Formats: sequence, structure tokens, C-alpha cells
Amino acid sequence: MRHKQDKHAQQRLGVGFIGSGFNARFHMQAFRAVRDADVRGVWSPNQEHAATAAALARTLDIGEAKPFASISDLVADPAIDALWLTGPNHTRVENIEEIVHALESGRGTLRGIACEKPLARTVAEAAHIVRLIKRLGVAHGYLENQVFAPQVQTGHALLWARGAASAGRPYLARAAEEHSGPHMPWFWRGELQGGGVLNDMMCHSVLLVRHLLTRPGAALSSVRPVRVTAHIASLKWTRPYYKKELARTFGRGVDYGKHPSEDFASTTIEFATDDGHTVIGEASTSWSFVGAGLRLSAELLGPEYSMSWNTLDSGLKLFFSRAVRGKAGEDLLEKQNAETGLMPVIANEAAAYGYENEDRHFVRVFLGKEKPLLTFDDGLDVVKLLMAAYQSAEQGKTLTFPPRGLDRFVPAVAQGKWQPQKER
Repeated sequence: MRHKQDKHAQQRLGVGFIGSGFNARFHMQAFRAVRDADVRGVWSPNQEHAATAAALARTLDIGEAKPFASISDLVADPAIDALWLTGPNHTRVENIEEIVHALESGRGTLRGIACEKPLARTVAEAAHIVRLIKRLGVAHGYLENQVFAPQVQTGHALLWARGAASAGRPYLARAAEEHSGPHMPWFWRGELQGGGVLNDMMCHSVLLVRHLLTRPGAALSSVRPVRVTAHIASLKWTRPYYKKELARTFGRGVDYGKHPSEDFASTTIEFATDDGHTVIGEASTSWSFVGAGLRLSAELLGPEYSMSWNTLDSGLKLFFSRAVRGKAGEDLLEKQNAETGLMPVIANEAAAYGYENEDRHFVRVFLGKEKPLLTFDDGLDVVKLLMAAYQSAEQGKTLTFPPRGLDRFVPAVAQGKWQPQKER
């Protein structure tokens, strides 16, 4: 596929966003630290939201972005060289299909497509997306920000260079993502999102533990999943008061009396390494965490060393007494739960969570300056692990990976058939 400009002559990448919500705005904050790209366009099914997001990009001085009436129009614009897919899970397949149709019908060309997590809601959807992107022959990147978090990158490199080189490879990785619940109604609806907190957030954690256990520069396939044990539960949001609270906040479409999703999930993955070791990854995620706000954490342990990371160990804290009055907001950190007391502050969340490094990397990939660290193939592998975890939780036992029927499996939560009391 021909590019809009000769790749050796092009020094900057024109980026278009599909989606205009919370995640897109995080990426826009991150693009302030990307020197060789400009945000040129935004499409959203809500044109007012697209216009607002485009105006934000202009305010941030990251490009002369404008709203587009359709994905096809976005692809056709000669200023757009690459797309960042940040829309809801249930729109992923149709958005990719519209991109493919526009490209194959000759409406435009692209240098690359980057897609937010998870790649899809099921293995069947993810495999379909991978087939489409490979049919195009366009470069692709899987947007997993936590792998690119500065503390993770530095800790991973140093532990392998110093600890593993001297004492042997690491054998246990842990990762967790926890907060008090999503922003938008579709996240809470299993049939739209594809599940509950396991699908929403464990996509981060299962990839992060595998990454930490993988030698820098080696393929993720050198650390192969062989067994999966998982558990899901509703700890908070199916209690009577909180069911009503969800309905008050998000409307009748979110009915946790009839169609709940899990708000807690844990998974243990046994991996076999190419150098003959068994290593373990533990992942935990929660929408029932009550604390300062979003907490990301990870650990990596080896024979004579360890590392730990916790985003709430921010280095900056503020205290407000009861006399201080203010509106609820998220000016201190994502999913902020309080306005008074002693609270951590994350001064640059886009950097701390890995968005800056991630976006810088994939811009350079699409400009032909680097090889991608994560592709849609890695996104497909993540979906396979998530679906195996759901199967394990539903069956109440450890499963050999990949379990039977994985390609056709749809979680009970996504089907609206799961009830907490029916867990085994």
C-alpha cells in the first residue's frame, strides 16, 4: 500500500482519533511530549463530542485538529497518516471494518493503526480484527500503556541487567489495577463491554506480568502460558444500596439486579520459559477498591532481588481540612474519591501511566524509525488469556492453556447470564 508521502521524506505523522472520550483525552495529554506527530482529526458518533475533543487538541497545541463526519472521511484526508482507536469495546469491529473498507476502496492510505485495549471482546472478534489488519498490510500497534510506564521500563531493565544476570531469571510477577468503578455506562454492561472488571482491566495486568517475566529484547512467546486459574466475584456493586446507586448514576440500562458484572477478578498464570523454567504471573483487578483513586501496582521477584511499583506512592501529597470546600473532581488523580484529607497527587498522569512513552514509540514505529514492541497479535494473545480466565472462573478449576472451545467462547457475564450466587 502506497503512503501519502515517501517514508524517507516524511518527518512528522498526522494522527487521527477514532473516539473522543476519556481515553482519547489521556492520549492527547500525552502527545504534548511527542515531538514528531500532530493530531489532525477526531471522529466520534457524537459530532459535538468530536468537535470538543478537536478543540482540546488545538488548545494543547498538539495539532490543528478538526472534527470529521465519518471514519471514511478521516481516512481520506491527506493530512491523516495514522489512526488511534480509542472508542468503546462494542464498536471496535465495526470501526475496523469501516477503516478497511475505506482503504480497500481507495479512499485514502495509512501508515499505521494503533488500537486501545482490549483488542476485542472475544477471541473470535480479535482474530477477525487481526485477519483484517494483515490483509491490509498496514503497520499496527497494540496500546498497552502500563508496559511503557517509566518506572516499569526502568525497573524491568535494571532487574534483568543486574539481578537476573547475576542470580538467575525472575520467577514471580504480580500486577494489579484497582479503582472504584468506570466513568461511562457501557463499561458496566457486560453485553457491550464484553464482561466486567476482568475484561476491562485485567487486559493490562496479564500482559504486564508476562512482560516483566520476559527478558528485555526477547519475544513474549518465550514465556508461554500453560495453565490458568481464575476467580470472579461481585463484592460491592450487587449490594442493594449500590445497585440503586448505579441506576441513579447511569440510568436504567445499568441494572445489577438482573444483569450484574463482576467487580473483582484474580488470575494466576503458570508460564513455561524457553530456557526450561516454570514461572508464575498473578493478576488482580477491582472496581470495588476504595482509596485515593486509581492504583496501579506491580512486583517482580527473583532469587536474590525484587522490584515494586505503586502509582499512589507519588512523591507529592496534599492535605485539606474539613473547612476546605470544593466540588468533586479528578484534578489530583484519576478516579479521585475524596476532596479532603491527606491525598497523593500524580503531577503528570499521562507520563506516570505510560501514555507518553507509548505514543512516542508508536509514532516512531509508523514513521519507520522503530520496530513495534506490541502488535495486534499481542492483543489477540491477551484476549485469549482473558477468555481462558473467564472459562476457569465459570468452571471453578484450573485449565490447561489454551482450553477447549476458546475460539467460540463468550463469557456468561457478556451474555447476561452470570449471577454471583451461582459461582462454584
